[in-house]
Amino acid sequence: MLAFKFAQESVAAAMAHISVVTPVYQAEGCLDELYRRLAAALGSLTQDFEIIMVEDCGGDRSWEIIQALARKDPRVKGVQFSRNFGQHYGITAGLDFCDGDWVVVMDCDLQDRPEEIPRLYAKAREGYDVVLARRDRRRDPTIKRMASSFFYKLLGYLADIEYDNPGNFRILSRKVVENFRQMREQLRFFGALVKWMGFPATSIDVQHTERHDGRSTYTFAKLWRLASDTIIAYSDKPLRLSIRFGFIMSALAFAYGVYILMDALFYGSPVMGWPSLIVSVYFIGGIIISILGIIGIYLGKTFDESKKRPLYIVMRTTFERDAKPD
Repeated sequence: MLAFKFAQESVAAAMAHISVVTPVYQAEGCLDELYRRLAAALGSLTQDFEIIMVEDCGGDRSWEIIQALARKDPRVKGVQFSRNFGQHYGITAGLDFCDGDWVVVMDCDLQDRPEEIPRLYAKAREGYDVVLARRDRRRDPTIKRMASSFFYKLLGYLADIEYDNPGNFRILSRKVVENFRQMREQLRFFGALVKWMGFPATSIDVQHTERHDGRSTYTFAKLWRLASDTIIAYSDKPLRLSIRFGFIMSALAFAYGVYILMDALFYGSPVMGWPSLIVSVYFIGGIIISILGIIGIYLGKTFDESKKRPLYIVMRTTFERDAKPD
C-alpha cells in the first residue's frame, strides 16, 4: 500500500506542469546561467515545464539572448515590452501568459537559487497554495537592507498587513494565478496582492546568494517611488492619520488658547501677539498644505485608474500567443 502511494505521487510529480516567471532587466550576463540552472532544477521534477522571461526594455542584449535560448529550447518563452514598465508589471505579464499547474516567480539575477525550486514544490504539495522562499541572510548592501526593512515595516503599519518577506521568490498554485489575473489595478505590488488574497501559505528558509553579474538597478529614487505608490495603493491610513492629526492639533490649540485666556484674566500677563501669530499661521498653513497634498495624490491615482489603460504593452514574443489580458 505504501509503495502504491509512493508510485502515485511519483506519477503526479512527473505529470506536473511547472512554469517559471522571471522579469528581465539589464541581465544579459545572467540569462545563459539562469537557463542552465533552471533546466537542471526543473528537470529533476518534470520535463513538462516552461520558462517565461519578460524583457522590460533594459537597453542591453537581453532580448537577443532570450531569443537564442527560445530557438534552442522551445520551453523558453520570451515576452518583450514596448517600453520599460517595471518589475511588478513584468511579473504580471508572465503570470498572464503562463500555463503551469504550479508557477514559480523569481528574479533573474540568481540571488534566488533555482536549486531551491524542488523544495518549494515539495512543500506546496503538502497542501499549500503559496510557498514563499524566506531568505536566511540577504546578500545586499547594508543601505539597501536597511531601506528595505524600513519600507516593509512602514507598509505593514500603514496597510495593516504582516509582510516580512522582502522578495518575489515563491511558488503559486494555478488557483492563485487565476485569481491574481483578475486584479488589474494600475499600481502593482506582486507580494502584497498575493498576500491580500489570503490563500493557505507558508514559507521555507532558503539560501540567498550574491548577484551572478552586474549590480542592482533599483536606485533609492526607484525604491522611494515604489514605496509611496504601494502605500497609496494598499492603504488609506495616511488619510485617516491626517484626520487624527488635525483633531490633535485643534485640541492642542484650544487648550493653549484657554491657558492664554486664564493667564491674562487671573495673572494679568500680557498676550504676546505678533511672533506667536505668525508662527502659528505658517505652522498650520504647512499642515494644511501637506494634508491637501496627500488628498491630491490619492485623487491623482484614482484618476489614473479611471483611464482603464492596459497594464503593459507587449511588442513581441518568441511564441504564438492566444489573446491574453494585458
